Amino acid sequence: MMPTQQAAIQCRNVWKIFGDRADEALEAIHSEGLNKDQVRERFGCVVGVADASFSVAEGEIFCIMGLSGSGKSTLVRHINRLIEPTAGEILIDGSDINQLGAEALRQVRAEKIGMVFQHTALLPHRTVRDNVALGLELRGVDKEARIKVAHEKLALVHLDGWEERMPSELSGGMQQRVGLARAMAADPRVLLMDEPFSALDPLIRRQLQDQFLELAAVMKKTTLFITHDLDEAIRIGNRIAIMKDGRVVQVGTPEEIITAPADDYVAEFVEGISRLHLVYAQTVMQPVDQYRARHGELPADCPTAALEADLDQLTNLTVSGDKPVVILDGGRPVGVVTMRDVLRGIQGGNGHAN
Repeated sequence: MMPTQQAAIQCRNVWKIFGDRADEALEAIHSEGLNKDQVRERFGCVVGVADASFSVAEGEIFCIMGLSGSGKSTLVRHINRLIEPTAGEILIDGSDINQLGAEALRQVRAEKIGMVFQHTALLPHRTVRDNVALGLELRGVDKEARIKVAHEKLALVHLDGWEERMPSELSGGMQQRVGLARAMAADPRVLLMDEPFSALDPLIRRQLQDQFLELAAVMKKTTLFITHDLDEAIRIGNRIAIMKDGRVVQVGTPEEIITAPADDYVAEFVEGISRLHLVYAQTVMQPVDQYRARHGELPADCPTAALEADLDQLTNLTVSGDKPVVILDGGRPVGVVTMRDVLRGIQGGNGHAN
């Protein structure tokens, strides 16, 4: 679950319908329950986002995941108002971005929101350093200060010594890191990342994911991360929103998405995902009192594990002997995990029969 703290981003019942008759189409959706195909046939409009609502906590990495055409990139472009919604509210730190005038909107985009695209769009005639410093230059920051910031951010993405190179001299992965450094140079509160690694080779993509996670631990930026890859979403996100046909069909932690898919669509997505590092003791354990009622007192010298121990750790503990694993919370036994519980967790089954 999302931590109980101030939401940095809130989307409330956001709709985006493309077409000249968007307002008519939205009214018909509400009154008649039309689906996307019916809206297109009757009004010639396309539903891009349908009644999307979610909140992102301060410092959270929130992944929005879906197949091509699901509406994820359309939705993220509402956050910095590159796209105007047909209906709904988008709040940044409690302020509705759709109510801002042109000057206030420019300031929010320049100072509060950084964006990293799939294609970095680096300026080919500017050096790496000057690409990173571009936003600060547009804000009127003096040259010495913006060069200092550019060097700091390039060091964070492991590009020290490349400041004077041109973008054409960099690999695709290096260019993507320049794009990330550019987004961070303005020290934004919010990072919007639209499939930033999807065009890269698998090995480079994995390396950049690792570097991003290292940066995220240090920078603690509120991040909306768009991807079509569930493995990437699970690896990157504190929570995941899964979209289909413009709608958010489920929001949850990776464990919640894996263990309790909201519908058949989500279940099909997660079917091939390994649970070993995504499902934890607190999900598969039996309450200690329930175990004692069935089996009597626990054997002496049982192995122990924390609530946060994953299935991989629990597997190692249960196969090392014939005793169950006692799950501790603050040193107090709260649950028991047997080999059968571990197997059910791996297979996705619910309930305890031992």
